[in-house]
Amino acid sequence: MPRSSLLGQIVRYLVTGGLAFVVDFGLFALCLYKFGWHYLLANFVGLVAGLAFNYALSITWVFSECKRVLENKKTAEFGIFAVVGFAGVGINQLLMFLMVGRLEWNEMISKMVAAILVLMWNFGARKLMLFRGRKNA
Repeated sequence: MPRSSLLGQIVRYLVTGGLAFVVDFGLFALCLYKFGWHYLLANFVGLVAGLAFNYALSITWVFSECKRVLENKKTAEFGIFAVVGFAGVGINQLLMFLMVGRLEWNEMISKMVAAILVLMWNFGARKLMLFRGRKNA
């Protein structure tokens, strides 16, 4: 699958998102069950670690063939990437609060549902704001 194709980017983003989710989910479970932290704090720690991992793979592998809108302004690029990510964190936290806190769903099931929904938000927003077109186009 070509790196420049949208389908290729989606597949690589799913792999990257999956790996970032392993980082996120692993830290979430560790903080929740081993350290006994509140589920929202544990969720936040996992999400931040997953965000950093996702950024590194997104610029080097997922969108490597895309023209990066702010490639020469790396601080601004990471800032927007992080803002999208933190909006995703907010969406994730709200979903966790609703599913666990209000609907009394299992924390782990809720985490998986929230992660899938936020993954779609993150890809779409980042693609539109930061990684448009092809490098040589």
